[in-house]
Amino acid sequence: MEVDYYKVLGVGRGATDDELKKAYRRLVMKYHPDKNPSPQADPLFKQVSAAYDVLSDPDKRAVYDQYGEEGLKAGVAPPSPSAAPPPHAHGGGGGSGSGPGFRFNPRSADEIFKEMFGGSYFGPPPRGPATPQSVPGVGATASYAAAAGFSPRSGEASGGSMRKAAAIERQLACSLEDLHKGATKKMKISRDVLDSAGKPMSVEEILTIDIKPGWKKGTKITFPEKGNETRNVIPSDLVFIIEERAHPKFKRDGNDLVYTHKISLVDALTGCAVQLMTLDGRSLTVPVKSVINPTYEEVVPGEGMPITREPSKKGNLRIKFQIKFPTNLTADQKAGVQQLLS
Repeated sequence: MEVDYYKVLGVGRGATDDELKKAYRRLVMKYHPDKNPSPQADPLFKQVSAAYDVLSDPDKRAVYDQYGEEGLKAGVAPPSPSAAPPPHAHGGGGGSGSGPGFRFNPRSADEIFKEMFGGSYFGPPPRGPATPQSVPGVGATASYAAAAGFSPRSGEASGGSMRKAAAIERQLACSLEDLHKGATKKMKISRDVLDSAGKPMSVEEILTIDIKPGWKKGTKITFPEKGNETRNVIPSDLVFIIEERAHPKFKRDGNDLVYTHKISLVDALTGCAVQLMTLDGRSLTVPVKSVINPTYEEVVPGEGMPITREPSKKGNLRIKFQIKFPTNLTADQKAGVQQLLS
């Protein structure tokens, strides 16, 4: 589905250059990966940058308004001011009129950010008297934001009439199976939005959260500006924080899974086979041939939790043992043990 760049920036089709810049500055500070740890932040940051790249360029914007993204990709030449609009408007895709050698080169999010704020978010700001000083404990991104007139804390315009409402945080309980295999959760929210007359009206929305395999307790998923709308206030971000439910058999330790298996003293001394059901529903048999002492762990590589940043890899399964000792032994049994172990 084709992206509506005007909706991405939250502006009307008649937006001025100043309105585009303000929208870009506000959104890019919200979605910047250095500022927003949410996994959704980076693609949204790039999408906002792409939208601004097109709409801030008169030629690209003219083609986009008439032919949409497909027109840009196809290299359709910008229409002359006197040219009549084509029979199919934005969204119809395609279009004619591409000139020989005419080509649009999209800029990277890094280039646009550097142009707007005077530095690259991948490194320190350029030296010189006009470069703002970094705020201690904040990062280079906050310095660029300050140079553009933004508060390092909230992304709001400093000295402006708009302020950002505090984020709303909610716990999102997930089973260990959800965090192992991944899951999709839908959350229904109700909030107030302002109608065309500026009056609040209640609306309901369904938010979709894609739980990625390997996510950990404390992972945050941010839905920007999903709080109540009020005059002269930028709505709150709605933040869901992953909470891990206790599991009856497994405990998580980083990327590892820990499983405790009960065995008899005989099995501890002679070896055993551990049978268990994995979090993804497989039956796993682990033979243990070593003599098992109370601190012994049998490690099964690759049977732990998925590693989010490396989907093809997993942590380990660590099997611990709870040895059941006999409560008493007869004299003959004691003698036999002494003879066996001496």
